Amino acid sequence: MTRGQRWGGLTALFLALVTLSIFLTINAVWLYRLDIHWLQITQEVQMTPAKIMHNYYQMLGYLELPWITDLKMTNFPTSFTGMIHFHDVKNLFLLNNGVLLLSLTPAILYLRQLKRRAEQWRLLRPVQVAAVVPLVLGAMLAVNFDGFFIAFHEVLFRNNDWIFDPDLDPIINALPDTFFLHCFVLAFGLFEAGLALLYWRARVAIKRA
Repeated sequence: MTRGQRWGGLTALFLALVTLSIFLTINAVWLYRLDIHWLQITQEVQMTPAKIMHNYYQMLGYLELPWITDLKMTNFPTSFTGMIHFHDVKNLFLLNNGVLLLSLTPAILYLRQLKRRAEQWRLLRPVQVAAVVPLVLGAMLAVNFDGFFIAFHEVLFRNNDWIFDPDLDPIINALPDTFFLHCFVLAFGLFEAGLALLYWRARVAIKRA
């Protein structure tokens, strides 16, 4: 395996792990269902959990399914700028899913090559380095989540349409900042768990060798 092939394999592996963590977080419906009760969202929007979840599924369907081109939530109207933001989020979600699909096969092939060549040890150092990134981001999140959240949006979005007016886009009342905090924690945790699994498998392979 050449140096270029190793770097390409590592890149595909980490892209697959990052995008898979994001995909699983986006689709962690159970997390939002729990937060409806933990964060008392029912009292905030004056709706039953079932009705809130119905609208949440409608929002997720729009964001993740390419063939759904219009966002229609039964109980939450959306402003023009709100629609622009949701469209931008949809593009990011579809991009994430596309990268996941494109990187998954090369990542698996790379892991198989390492196993066949008994070179799993090559994963140890890259995994250790990659594991530092979520820890740093997590520390920033813990110190100042509001600042982290604002910086996150400023990096990803070219406008301020993500700043919702509750009177025009009442869906924001059903999506409190703490819910997004839980999403970040889950995504970081999934990524770290994936790295831990890779590290453990590499260590086991070394001991067997």
